[in-house]
This record gives sequence, structure tokens and C-alpha cells, in this order.
Amino acid sequence: MAVPTTMRLNSLLALLRPALPLILGLSLGCSLSLLRVSWVQGEGEDPCVEAVGDLGGPQNLDSRIRLDHSDEDFKPRIVPYYRDPNKPYKKVLRTRYIQTELGSRERLLVAVLTSRATLSTLAVAVNRTVAHHFPRLLYFTGQRGPRAPAGMQVVSHGDERPAWLMSETLRHLHTHFGADYDWFFIMQDDTYVQAPRLAALAGHLSINQDLYLGRAEEFIGAGEQARYCHGGFGYLLSRSLLLRLRPYLDGCRGDILSARPDEWLGRCLIDSLGIGCVSQHQGQQYRSFELAKNRDPEKEESSAFLSAFTVHPVPEGGLMYRLHQRFSALELERAYNEIEQLQAQIRNLTMLTPEGEAGLSWPIGLPAPFTPHSRFEVLGWDYFTEQHTFSCADGAPKCPLQGASKADVGDAVETALEQLNRRYQPRLRFQKQRLLNGYRRFDPARGMEYTLDLLLEAVTQRGHRRALALRVSLLRPLSRVEILPMPYVTEATRVQLVLPLLVAEAAAAPAFLEAFAASVLEPREHALLTLLLVYGHRDGGRGAPDPFLGVKAAAAELERRYPGTRLAWLAVRAEAPSQVRLMDVVSKKHPVDTLFFLTTVWTRPGPEVLNRCRMNAISGWQAFFPVHFQEFNPTLSPPRSPPGPLGAGPDPPSPPGGDPSRGASVGGRFDRQASAEGCFYNADYLAARARLAGELAGQEEEEALEGLEVMDVFLRFSGLHLFRAVEPGLVQKFSVRDCSPRLSEELYHRCRLSNLEGLGGRAQLAMALFEQEQANST
Repeated sequence: MAVPTTMRLNSLLALLRPALPLILGLSLGCSLSLLRVSWVQGEGEDPCVEAVGDLGGPQNLDSRIRLDHSDEDFKPRIVPYYRDPNKPYKKVLRTRYIQTELGSRERLLVAVLTSRATLSTLAVAVNRTVAHHFPRLLYFTGQRGPRAPAGMQVVSHGDERPAWLMSETLRHLHTHFGADYDWFFIMQDDTYVQAPRLAALAGHLSINQDLYLGRAEEFIGAGEQARYCHGGFGYLLSRSLLLRLRPYLDGCRGDILSARPDEWLGRCLIDSLGIGCVSQHQGQQYRSFELAKNRDPEKEESSAFLSAFTVHPVPEGGLMYRLHQRFSALELERAYNEIEQLQAQIRNLTMLTPEGEAGLSWPIGLPAPFTPHSRFEVLGWDYFTEQHTFSCADGAPKCPLQGASKADVGDAVETALEQLNRRYQPRLRFQKQRLLNGYRRFDPARGMEYTLDLLLEAVTQRGHRRALALRVSLLRPLSRVEILPMPYVTEATRVQLVLPLLVAEAAAAPAFLEAFAASVLEPREHALLTLLLVYGHRDGGRGAPDPFLGVKAAAAELERRYPGTRLAWLAVRAEAPSQVRLMDVVSKKHPVDTLFFLTTVWTRPGPEVLNRCRMNAISGWQAFFPVHFQEFNPTLSPPRSPPGPLGAGPDPPSPPGGDPSRGASVGGRFDRQASAEGCFYNADYLAARARLAGELAGQEEEEALEGLEVMDVFLRFSGLHLFRAVEPGLVQKFSVRDCSPRLSEELYHRCRLSNLEGLGGRAQLAMALFEQEQANST
């Protein structure tokens, strides 16, 4: 019996042997945990509290309380909102920008001290070289001429005394910009500033300190600690220092006498705050360069010049521009060197990836070309030559290459020739013969791509010549994305709808008025409607019935149903009405700040459309002409039912504003040929109309008005931005427009094309032709 028992034990140990380390580890861990619990329970928390309390002082009472009640400190509490009913309710006013609410400030403001004699010369040169680098640039002078230079913000103090000028400048900066900027850079107009380096310096300095940074100079007869910053090389003042200095400005102006404003400021800071000028702070050195007289900046190669933030003195504007050209070339060369270094690093790191060299995109460092996931996402190439392009905006197969597009192609060809010569010289020199083929496309991930087939003449060092056809690829990459400054607009502006009505459209007017009542009058939208009733020469005469009698009755009914509503109407008699002539009549009846929404009887504007009209039409800046959605002919494109089973063929697009739960909808398209709807301000229209009258006079103006629409007036005779975009809220039922033969050739062509394209989609038209051919064959 003993032998079997021993065998069982051996087999059991063999099974448990792999788990023995785990069992021993768990046992040891549990034992140590029990020992630790017993120690904590035996000693209690008093020794820990006393150890904290021994660190000294009454401050440790808070530490002991936090230890005793640590669980309560981290327990969340819900504080219910309570408003005292006895106190008047105060509405909280939110700021226009979140930056103001958060208390964020701009980094740097630049103040330039100038004079009446140099305001139009040196100050203008400063403005042209550095104004686009800083968010705010101000010019301070004692007195100035009757007209300040364009594009410059000039502040005149009325006194040329140096101390007075500096004191009033600091007071102005504190009063108007003390809460908006962290750093203030003060310079003279005979100083050249390397703006990117100065902005980088301000970005590396901490703002929570009193700092007076510049080129330190010693006062005559004073100690080494008493230094001021030389005004010719500029100096930085922190916001906190300006706030502390403000109460002492009046006293310093009366007590300190100095012929130089920089010395006066330095003495004021030392006497009142004990702060002197420093040239280095937090590892950042303020570097400046004193330019010798008659020294050519193109020949200056010293390290002090190449690394300088400011250069002084600059006695004339021409020298300022030459300095700017030299430093811009240095910055451009430095940028190219950094790009080459980064490309080399990318190339080395790419070799270590699984893709290897195949993972490199061209050019190195830019995103790879867009990869389409379906045939609908394929980016097409536009073909062009030196004279024509074969991708035209109006759908024509061929049109002349002109304007910005021609300049773009010429720049691409010149760049390709320059790069080829740079790569192969001095062995070969290329001369362009002509452009054989050109292709370009816009990649939203990269930029504008070009493929050029060039016929070149290659010239060797020995003078041998040979014609070569080369294909080159170029890329104009997307640069830094910037936010365009736009004027502030609001959705509270009242919209004045204008509806011109011809006699032929009178029958459709009651449906428009009912839709207007449901979408505008019922929700009490801030909008008004003016009906412009256009009579013919034989309509509405004596004894003849009024063709607009039903329209006037429908308008009166709406005024009765909605008290306080007034639907104005104007009667105009014209045989061949022009949209511009009709708008002239309405424009004279309204103030210049009126926001017009020119509409048609087939349009159904709702609240969303009115809001987009308010946001996209900007007075003095932009006019908005939406593209409506036109439904197809229901005879050729019958209403389609909800989506069926898989495998069904493609249908034409349904109206964007339709309700998918209605069960059936009619297809359609966005009608790019129509431009009858538009949003614009009366002042902008009057300005464009006055310019039209100034350029075209007499009979020429009369003929032009017959062939122009309001959008054409803004496009040709206005400097405003013209915004044209699809508007899914404007859905129009199918109708055949009346194309008057009095229209210009272009407008008549657009009207006819709109009617033809509005019949149906290609599939519906093909099916109609097929059925007609089958019917004719039988």
C-alpha cells in the first residue's frame, strides 16, 4: 500500500511544481499586507500629524486639517443655483470675442516716434517694411501736416518738446492699450527693425516681470548701474513696468530736464522705480548694430550686422529699403537652409520605415498626393497651352488664357526653366522654345500641381545646340493659412424683400404670399416685403381690368390676418422691364442702410435663408447672390418614391430642403445660369450704379441697362467681393422662364440654357428620347 501512496504524492508534486512560485508569491504578499495593517492600526495617525506640525508655524494647522479630512476635500458637491427674488435680475452681457472674455492679450505693440518733417519719408519707409509683421503699429508726433499718409495710424500730441512727446506717448499707450498688449516696443523713425527677430524675442520673454530691455548706455557722471536704453536702437517695455510707471509720469516731466526722450525715460525709471536698462535677460541678448556713414549694407558681412535686431542710424528712406532687401535675402537663405536640413532628416528617417525609399513623397516634407477612394473623388487635370485653356468657367470647350491664369502659367514655365538651368549649369544652358502641353490641378492637401511638356534648346559649353523635349513636374504648395479679417455682422438686421412681378407672373403671386406668411410673418421674422407691379403699356388702362387685382387682394388679406404687418406695393409701367431699372425705382424709396433681398415669384425664402442673407451680405465689403435649387419637369422626371431595394439604379438629386419623410420628391439641380436672387445693401448698389453712370453715358448707358442684371452691375462696376454659393434653402418648382429677345446675347443665352437644363437629368432625357423613337418607329 505504501508504494501506491508514494507514487500519488510524486505525481501530485509534479503537477504542483510549476505553480509553486505563484503560491509562494501570493502567500508572501498576503503576509506583508497583514503586517502593514497591524502597524498602522497600532500607531494611529497622531505621529504623522505631529510630524507635519513640527514643520513650523500656524500654517501647519491647515495641513493637519487636510490630512484629517482628506476624504471630504475630494468629495464632489453639487451647488444648486439660487437667485434672490428680492433683487432685480441683471442680464449677463457676453463679449463679442472670447479673447476679451478670457483676458487674453496680444504680444507686441510698436510705437514709432516721428516728426512732421520725416512723417512722409522715413515713417512711410518704416511702415512699408515692418507694418505687416506686427498687429499694431502707431506713429507719435508733436505736430503733423493736414493729411496723414494713407494706411498709417498717426497720433499727434501738439508739442515737439522731447520730454513732453515721450510722456504723452507713454500715457497714450497706457490709457488705450495697457490692457491689450504684453510688450511695448518704442523706436525712432530712423531705425530699421528686423521684425521677425523682434517678434521672436518678445515671444521668448516672460511677461510677469518689470523689464526695460535695449542697448544699454551710461549716463554721464553716473554709476554703472544707472543706465538708459538708447532710443535710436529701440527698447522693450513690459506691460507691468508701464503700469507701475504711469503714476510718476507727471512728476518726472516737471523734475527731469533732458534734451533727449530716451535719457528722460531712463532717469524717470531709475529715480521713481530704481529700474535701469539691461541688454540681456533670461538668456536673450538684445543685439543692435550702428551703421557707419556712407556704408553699403550689401557689403556688410560682420556677425553683429547679420544677427542684429535693429540698425541705426538710417538717414533716408532709400537706405531703409536696401536694408530691408538685404535682411529679407538673409532670412530667405536661412529658411532654405533649414528646409534642406529638414528634408535630409526626413530622407534618413524614411529609410528606417517599412516602406523604405518608396515611402518618400515629392517634394520631401510635403503631404503625399490625395488618394481617391472612388471614381467620384478623382481630381481632374486641366489642359492648357500658352494661348488657351480647355477648362472654362462657362462650360465652353476652349477659351483664351488671360488675366491671373495666364500670369500663373507664365510663372510656372519661368520657374521650371530657372530650376533646370540651376541644376545643369555650367555644362548645359536651356532656352525655352515653346510650351507643348500643360496640365494643372488643385490638390487640397498639397496645392497646385503642374506637369509641363517643354520644347527647349540645350546649349553646351562648346556652343553646340540641340532641341530637347522635356517633361517637368512642379508644385506650388499651400502656404500658411491665414484668417481673413471680415467686418462684424449680426443676424438682427432687418431684411427688405423686393419682388418684381410681371403680368404673366400675377397668377403665381398668391402662392408666394401664402408661403411668405407661413415662413416669415408667422414666426415674426424681422423682414418686410415690397411688391413691384410691372404693367405693360396696354395693361391696367382706362376701362381695362387690373391684372394685379388678385395680388392686391391677397396682400390686403395678409395685412388683415397679421395686424401690424404692411405689404407695400409700387406700380411701374414698362414695356421691356430691366432688372436694374426696376431696382432703381425701389432704391430711391428706401434709406441707404437698407439690406435688400431681391427675389422672384418662384422663390420661397425661409428663416435660414434670411439669416444667411444677413451674414453673407456685408455693407461696403461683399454682396451675396445665392444659387437656388431648380426642380426638374415633373412630366419627364416623375416624383420618385423612397429608396427601394439594393441594386436600384441612380436617381437624380432630390431637393436639399425637402423632407425625407414625405414619401416622394422630384429631382433637380442647382441652377448656376440664374442670378435673379441677390442680397446687398442699398449704399453699395447706389455706389455701383453711380460708377456705371460715370463710365457709360447717354445712349450707351441705355443700351447697357437692357442687357445687365443686378449681379452684373456689382461684378463690373463695384469693388466689392461677390459671393456666389449654392443655397439649399431656396427650392423652386419647375417653370419655364420667359426669355425676352430684348436681353443681351449673353443674358438670353443664359436664360435659354437655364430652361433647357431644367427639363430633367440626362437619364430622364435619354429615356424620353428613347420612348419617342420607339413610338415613332411603331
